[in-house]
Amino acid sequence: MALGLKQRFEKKFDEEIRFFKGVMQGPKSVGAIVPTSSITAKRMASVVNPSSGLPVLELGPGTGVITKAILARGIAPEKLYSIEYSSDFYHHLLTSYPGVNFVHGDAFDLEASLGKAADQTFDAVISAVPLLSFPMQSRIALLEDLLDRMPPGRPVMQITYGPVSPIIANPDRYTIRHFDFVVRNIPPAQLWIYSRG
Repeated sequence: MALGLKQRFEKKFDEEIRFFKGVMQGPKSVGAIVPTSSITAKRMASVVNPSSGLPVLELGPGTGVITKAILARGIAPEKLYSIEYSSDFYHHLLTSYPGVNFVHGDAFDLEASLGKAADQTFDAVISAVPLLSFPMQSRIALLEDLLDRMPPGRPVMQITYGPVSPIIANPDRYTIRHFDFVVRNIPPAQLWIYSRG
């Protein structure tokens, strides 16, 4: 086996072991049975506008597959803020993606988690938070908080594994758009976009 292929295989295996450890330690903080596929991550990151000059906010980076896709879109590491709840994932991310503003915190308490960056305006939000594990009122409150931190029209991209939007419609407050259904993900993933204005 070629050295490069062997190293990629070992890295993928390490990511999946780390992911399963996270599932076992805190099933409510991990929403899937395996890490997000690179295809799904690229689709999610595709909504980021690298030329906006604004930073991007990522919620629930897990093993870093989506983080990698956001950086590949042309976002400089220092322009990416990423909140991870699991301490194991957080420490892994710090060494895997130097320069990214990783925060060991709670996406449902953005003010505390973002700290000095709490007043920052973000170009887009890319979220892998397992929303279906939380009450609807908490999901709506999180979305409203995120949309308050973005210019009108910019997207909150959310991955989920249920057949419908994980946040109920409220046309007076925000719009919901189904973005994609990615079959090449385990389980197949639904991508949703929420925006205002």
